[in-house]
Amino acid sequence: MKPIIRFGIDSFLYVIRGSAMFYGWLMFLGFFMLLMMYGAYEQFTNGMIVTNYNDQVSWGLYEAQFVFLVGVAAAAVTVVFPSYVYHHKKLKEIVVLGEMLAIAAVSMVIIFIMFHMGRPDRLWHLLPVIGIFNWPNSMLTWDVLVLNGYLVLNMVCGFYYLYKRYVGQEVNKSFYMPLVYISIGWALSIHTVTAFLVNTMPSRPMWFHSMMPIKFITTAFAAGPSMIIVSFLIINKYTKLKIAEEAFDTLSQIVTWCLGIAIFLGISEVVTELYPSTEHSFSLQYLIFGKHGLSGLVVWYWASVVLMVTSFIILLNPRLRRNLTFWLPLACVMTFAGIWIDKGMGLVVPAFIPSPIGEFSEYVPSAIEIINTLGGWASGLFIFTLLAKGAIGVLLGEVKYSDKWNLAGEWQPIVHTEETSK
Repeated sequence: MKPIIRFGIDSFLYVIRGSAMFYGWLMFLGFFMLLMMYGAYEQFTNGMIVTNYNDQVSWGLYEAQFVFLVGVAAAAVTVVFPSYVYHHKKLKEIVVLGEMLAIAAVSMVIIFIMFHMGRPDRLWHLLPVIGIFNWPNSMLTWDVLVLNGYLVLNMVCGFYYLYKRYVGQEVNKSFYMPLVYISIGWALSIHTVTAFLVNTMPSRPMWFHSMMPIKFITTAFAAGPSMIIVSFLIINKYTKLKIAEEAFDTLSQIVTWCLGIAIFLGISEVVTELYPSTEHSFSLQYLIFGKHGLSGLVVWYWASVVLMVTSFIILLNPRLRRNLTFWLPLACVMTFAGIWIDKGMGLVVPAFIPSPIGEFSEYVPSAIEIINTLGGWASGLFIFTLLAKGAIGVLLGEVKYSDKWNLAGEWQPIVHTEETSK
């Protein structure tokens, strides 16, 4: 049997084996995925009427996840760049895990784009030439193209690297390294294009400024590595793969300074918008203080500020930042949650309040939206769990190529464990 087929079979057999905790985690995620199937059926059969979108607020919870998760996907470059450009040895040992996270994040983005479109039969409109969008002028079509390109790059780089480890060979650098460098630049492009998607709308004053792309990049490089750090800490605790402290130190420094820049840009935006206090600042006023008795997002905004500032103070202290048991995971969770609020609901929804003609209409997600959102996240975490487990098996040498056959002359799939390795 060809090694590449054996690679797929051995990896699959390794991935489906696990402890009761592993199966319990997958069942937990599967529950929300089943709920999402019900929510998707309701939305795709009845239409967007099952959501709380309206004529004034046409973007909401789905688009918030889409914008945020593009940043999480792009953040894989914070592992890839130090590994291959600065030759960070400890990060290079586990760089493939960052690529697996990027694959899972882009998968979630595609799920939320599908929900954003309302019905799957409308997705063909996003395809260049045959779709009705005015490509290349449609920024949404550009976004879909760069996202799918980034997904392919990470799949090729990640699985090629794992396959070479599986068969015990070195990667072909003339093939592999150009793809790595392309993926580094591509990671920046996907979030830049997403920023262009929103900041090229003059009818939305809250988005219509040139600071948006750099704000997107800095928040992505704070929230994404935070999720990577938490994932690595879980891997350290529950698997035999041990990730060096130097890797956590590098990633936590990236989070620290990118979070600091993001906070500074947020302060600059508030001063720029509120100091002259024109009608163009109504969206930000509604977000921060409320407007005309409407204040649904005020508590979320201030919660985001408290989370990000507190986590930044923690991360500024090297002693706390290097505490892998409490302070670093706490700061990472707070950073992730704070940016999820700020970049999701705190950015997407208030840009539609008020509308271009001055109408104020609040938006609260419906039960179907919440179900589909939880299911989308569960789907991504399910994918990442399986991909990470398979990658860890290859990195540990527990899944590797062997030409052994059983006594009956039939092929025997080899899944290496600690005992068989001895």
